[in-house]
Amino acid sequence: QVQLVESGGSSVQAGGSLRLSCVASGYTDSNDCMAWFRQPPGKEREGVAAVSTAHGVTYYNPSVKGRFFVSRDNAKNTLSLQLNSLKAEDSAMYYCAAKRRGCSATWFTGTSFTFWGQGTQVTVSS
Repeated sequence: QVQLVESGGSSVQAGGSLRLSCVASGYTDSNDCMAWFRQPPGKEREGVAAVSTAHGVTYYNPSVKGRFFVSRDNAKNTLSLQLNSLKAEDSAMYYCAAKRRGCSATWFTGTSFTFWGQGTQVTVSS
């Protein structure tokens, strides 16, 4: 049984930093795509960042590029997201997701992802 478990969400002041982690169990794939998505209250889900395990290529939503950094620890089967220079508009539930066969050009829609975590809440106060 595949499980993705996120942690690290918290309430922080604008300009602060957080590090989110996602531990995958019951799942190993050397050619997968793992990603972070977020959904603010009352808004659509959006892709934040993704990483292709086989090639180490990373992808970012333009709104977070240069502030957020995604990484994958294959040995620990863990996906991380470093969030820096946080803004109030970054407040959302953040979800970890995984799919087999690499990252597609439309990864940010989330529609191709098979496995999802339960989410961790990030709240940024201004």
